[in-house]
Amino acid sequence: MLSNPKTTKIVFLGAGSAAFGLSMYRDLFTTRELAGSTLTLVDTNPEALERMTALARVLNDKGGAGIVIEQTTDRRAALAGAEFVVNSVAIDRNRLWRLDFEVPKKHGIRHTLGENGGPGGLFFTLRTLPLIFDFARDVEELCPEALFINLSNPESRVVLGLSKYSSVKTLGLCHGVFLARWFVCQILGMAEKDVEVWGAGLNHFQWLMHIRDKATGRDLYPLLREKEKTHDPAFTPLTRRMFHAFGLWPTCSDDHMGEYLPYGWEGGEHGFDFAEDERGRGILNGLMDGVIAGTTPIPDDWTQPSWGERAVQLMAGVLHNQKRFIESGIVLNRGVIPNLAPDLAVEVPLLADAAGVHPISLGPLPDPIAKLLAVQAGVQQLAVEAAVHASKELALQALLIDPVINSTDAAVKILDELWEANRPYIRPCV
Repeated sequence: MLSNPKTTKIVFLGAGSAAFGLSMYRDLFTTRELAGSTLTLVDTNPEALERMTALARVLNDKGGAGIVIEQTTDRRAALAGAEFVVNSVAIDRNRLWRLDFEVPKKHGIRHTLGENGGPGGLFFTLRTLPLIFDFARDVEELCPEALFINLSNPESRVVLGLSKYSSVKTLGLCHGVFLARWFVCQILGMAEKDVEVWGAGLNHFQWLMHIRDKATGRDLYPLLREKEKTHDPAFTPLTRRMFHAFGLWPTCSDDHMGEYLPYGWEGGEHGFDFAEDERGRGILNGLMDGVIAGTTPIPDDWTQPSWGERAVQLMAGVLHNQKRFIESGIVLNRGVIPNLAPDLAVEVPLLADAAGVHPISLGPLPDPIAKLLAVQAGVQQLAVEAAVHASKELALQALLIDPVINSTDAAVKILDELWEANRPYIRPCV
């Protein structure tokens, strides 16, 4: 228990999201650092909101976290007095994402996930940014000093858009660097808890500048290079080809990284498993309902901190001025990576305290890697401009400079079809 506890108000937008919500709950309700604080859950889906509120109350009581829990479908009513706003919204997630993946394939585009890069990344940006700017305008009016913590994809483009066109204090959080550590540890034969990694680059396209033994500080790159030579060749093959070519290990997986590359499909063209995702969500909702009703025991891992999520740690660091180290966050560059454009959202380590969030520079990236990321930088910047101005002309240009696009005819057909599918959500943000 802190000797002089401070409390705060946290607003969680998109709290009906079972996956993000549960991860947040695991961190919120397994600590006393936020005891006495208020958590206001907001969602436009009353049924999902009711379930997640009931679950929050069960886990809050179980963990003795001492948090005051509120719920509302009225975002503006929730935001007054907030110091932290956490966002995890997605618009008609699986239906539109499936179109983002299938329509480009129909027109001959070979790509991987269709979420953060390629044509899918563009349309995810076009439909998501207007809604998030609605949030930002409310934050500017009702809680202008609040820190806006974004968990929604496409992370880089959301952070870039808000940083450039709003006054909201914004950052994104992603667990991709921990996924990269998992892959590395499989090759090293070491436990994740014994390995630390330092990465810099773009979201889902960081490069591990350092891989070290946590206890001794020993550089583990020589061991990785040696062990990787004889490791199963079917294990994350695209990532390893990039590792061989550029000398550093990229994050965070073949399919996520592959979204940014014209040859990314070599890591797999299967796309996201929507059927399995929907099946898993059904199972999770049923489990939650059982826990809420008291007919199902609380799973052990629900009463332990999450794997790789850092929003609660960051908020506690800011609230209590603890200079908390956060392994990875997405912020506007402004020279943190000196050989990438300053007006670009980059992912780097952070330090969080009462003065805010402070990016940690690991210096310049190796020049070939910086040149590779510079290609994607222009794509992301132009996609944000297309979304902010609701411009079909800029959207076409964003497609035509994207390395995943291999045909002008295909670009026009994809644009026409997906623009129509997303038309209800595309509107100017400024």
